[in-house]
Amino acid sequence: MRILVSNDDGIDAPGIARLAEAARRLSDDVWVVAPEKKHTAAGPSLTIAQPITMEKRGDRRFSCSGRPADCVVAAMAWLFGNDRKPDLVVSGINDGRNVAEDLAYSGTLGIAREATFWGVPSIGFSRVKNPEITDADEVWLSGFIGRLWEKRAEWAAQGHWLSVNLPTRLPAEVRQPVIGRDKIASKAEVVESDGDRTVIIVPRGRPHTSIQGDENSMIDAGFVTVNRLNWFGGSRLDDGFVAGL
Repeated sequence: MRILVSNDDGIDAPGIARLAEAARRLSDDVWVVAPEKKHTAAGPSLTIAQPITMEKRGDRRFSCSGRPADCVVAAMAWLFGNDRKPDLVVSGINDGRNVAEDLAYSGTLGIAREATFWGVPSIGFSRVKNPEITDADEVWLSGFIGRLWEKRAEWAAQGHWLSVNLPTRLPAEVRQPVIGRDKIASKAEVVESDGDRTVIIVPRGRPHTSIQGDENSMIDAGFVTVNRLNWFGGSRLDDGFVAGL
């Protein structure tokens, strides 16, 4: 099995190192392509008609000057080219949970989304800040990825991918939460104002809003959460409504 590993925190982030090691417990054909620096809220954005620099950092390990989703495009279009494409793409482990609106903003999940455009099953992994990491984490994570791979016929339909949030401690039981609301970017701080010119900063952070059964509540209760997402952006309108337009 060929596995491609990427992230949005940068190629030197500890999360991608742990994810790659977990992948190597499943396969001896693991490739890492990740951004050369951290990207936050990059979503699925791409670099088009501009140069992207790829640098070999080791055996089957490359950095990319572009955005997170660019790493998938570079791997598919250049690194593998006419060679066999990956069987699975895993992204993360993101430094911080990805919940609520993050499902649209997250570069970690943007990687997974991009992989579905190439017809490859994909999983985005995120974890709470300051987790309690032990040597057993990679063993558990590898087994978890293996179980998801074995069950891929149940979730890897066209245009679908998985979002997994890991709690403070592993191993942990797995739950499927409802998608909650936890608005980020809800305020702006003025750092400079001069007549008609104003400079603002939208700070990091969120209010940590939670309702029973959503991602935040289940992660805080110590569960691993799994959601299946898809990029089919519309749902069918009633035929009578359309006919009346």
